[in-house]
Amino acid sequence: MKKSPSTIGSLVHAIKIIDIVAKSEFPLKFTEIQELSGISKSNLYKYINTLSQMDLLYRDKQGHISLGYKFLEYGNAALKSNDIVTKLTPYFKEISNLTNMSTSLTVWLNDTPVITNIWNTNYGLNIGAQTGTKLPLLSAGGKMFAAFGNNDEIKQWIHNEMKNHPTLDAKAFQLELKDIRLKKIAFAKEPLVNHVSSWSFPILNYKNELIAAVAIIGFTEDVPQDHSSPLVQQVLKLGKEMSSVYGYKENEITF
Repeated sequence: MKKSPSTIGSLVHAIKIIDIVAKSEFPLKFTEIQELSGISKSNLYKYINTLSQMDLLYRDKQGHISLGYKFLEYGNAALKSNDIVTKLTPYFKEISNLTNMSTSLTVWLNDTPVITNIWNTNYGLNIGAQTGTKLPLLSAGGKMFAAFGNNDEIKQWIHNEMKNHPTLDAKAFQLELKDIRLKKIAFAKEPLVNHVSSWSFPILNYKNELIAAVAIIGFTEDVPQDHSSPLVQQVLKLGKEMSSVYGYKENEITF
């Protein structure tokens, strides 16, 4: 992180130490932290001593250092306030008003992506889905999960869904998923209902993992099909703000 008159250098160093310890699979020795941080011995001792007294770090009898129990408290507090809908509702409403289309939130439930919330602005539009609808692979939200999901459960879902599309060009589809990961936008033409199309963007966390997919649904003639569309760019900007709530950073900061 570059020095800035609006930041506190000592706090940056303290967080740097915590970050080093958190990323290690095993407790670290003092010398290992010093080597990784580049902080002088005398200053590092003060930082570790202070952080240990605050229970942010734990130093065992052998001098090995790991995260302190305070982070369990912080983690539990974060989970309690991790309700996606509560945190992001203002964004969903803003997107619906900006696009004049319906907006849906899809999360992974059990073994498939499921719509959990819908915000409608065009009440005369039948989007072909409701809360509880399981999204197919070739919907915009489905493609988003296929692009960013990397666990065995999602891979199995993709495999099962592909059986429903025997004529689908698997190689071309993989290239589309690669483009979705790059541009963080997916498009689908009339996946559920004729004349109704959708586009989707991801909500990512600090590990660049998919938390949920947001889909915007409207009449096919109104739905953009190009990443460079000004409307798409406006929505993607809001999408990045939504992901930032969960610690996502487009470019990882290095200290």
